[in-house]
Amino acid sequence: MSTQPVRVVRHPDGVVELRLEDPGRGNALDLPTAEALRDAAVEVAADPGGAVLLRAAGAAFCVGGDLRAFAGRGEDTGAYVHAVATAAHAAVRTLYELPVPVVTAVRGAAAGGGIGLALVGDIVLAARSARFRLAYTAMGLTPDCGATWLLPRLVGPRLATDLVLTNRVLTGDEAERLGLVSRAVEDDEVDEAAYRTAAELAGGAGEALRAAKRLLRDGAEGGLSRHLDEEARLIAGLAGSDEAQARMTSFLAPRVRARVGSGQSAPGSPESVS
Repeated sequence: MSTQPVRVVRHPDGVVELRLEDPGRGNALDLPTAEALRDAAVEVAADPGGAVLLRAAGAAFCVGGDLRAFAGRGEDTGAYVHAVATAAHAAVRTLYELPVPVVTAVRGAAAGGGIGLALVGDIVLAARSARFRLAYTAMGLTPDCGATWLLPRLVGPRLATDLVLTNRVLTGDEAERLGLVSRAVEDDEVDEAAYRTAAELAGGAGEALRAAKRLLRDGAEGGLSRHLDEEARLIAGLAGSDEAQARMTSFLAPRVRARVGSGQSAPGSPESVS
């Protein structure tokens, strides 16, 4: 086990893994861990490969801020917490802005700042027994790590308000049903499923995946007319690329063989990917 609380692992299949590695503390965020997370995110951003996998060692994904590090600092508490939040926010911002797909695997507790960190993924897989809890107001605090920005966009303002104010716990299954995560999987399969998803994305049509992710992000903020123009521009630009041409040819090949084998006329009719 690494002595660093956060580690970057680069896999030969193009998956770049950012791993929280302080399971004895529930991967809690004190200042050294938040700064290590920020630095690791910058390292990943410099070369994100084909897809990024965010996951954690141990029984918990991330229990949020380290309250033991926050308590007992007297008048210095505010400055310390601000430093932790600033470093963690830099990591969240960097991960959110990555051009490649980001897959998150959540096992055990995701609480406090761990919520924002988990939800920054484009695809979030959760163990069925995972536990999501904001917990901030129970401690007399307000959310950070982007929770109040991400939650309303994912589950709507009404449910987001409920989760923030009541601190109720959601299981992985409930989080999937409510749209908080992409899907829930069996506890012993979450790491494998998340890695497999990241590897499939890393081996996919990289330029198209990046462009699609950018469209999804931009579409949430802009108007429809401008967005339609951008969709047309991007699909036209990609259609003539070597990769798109090869993939379309590969997709059509078995259909062409099937028509020829059945004695149908020479190929030439349009095909659909739907």
